[in-house]
Amino acid sequence: MARRACLPDLRRHFRRAEDHHPAGAVIDWPADAEALMRSRYDAFVAGDEAWLLATWHPSTRPTEVRFDSGAKWLGLEVRHHHVTDEDHAEVEFVARYRIAGRAVRLHERSRFVREQGRWYYLNGDMR
Repeated sequence: MARRACLPDLRRHFRRAEDHHPAGAVIDWPADAEALMRSRYDAFVAGDEAWLLATWHPSTRPTEVRFDSGAKWLGLEVRHHHVTDEDHAEVEFVARYRIAGRAVRLHERSRFVREQGRWYYLNGDMR
């Protein structure tokens, strides 16, 4: 069975359905860096490598995304969304998950860039 984005969760972040998702579903590209961050979190929860790679800027994109099959994602808290200029933004977030019964807190300040009207994840600093 092919992996697909969890569209009910992702679709709430989009305003127009005009682009094709790598998994074949028709959805819009996120309108801002925060919406992109939220869609990427949903993709991590769903194990949707195609969406994560498609939304990663080519200059920093890895060849693959590895998922820990034992991770149970518990939630996302966006702490701050800052637009630094027309085509750059930062999103600070905390994602929580459990692995092997142990709670893990991932705190990151992510950087995003907009090219040709689309936002992409560039990189981030762990906090």
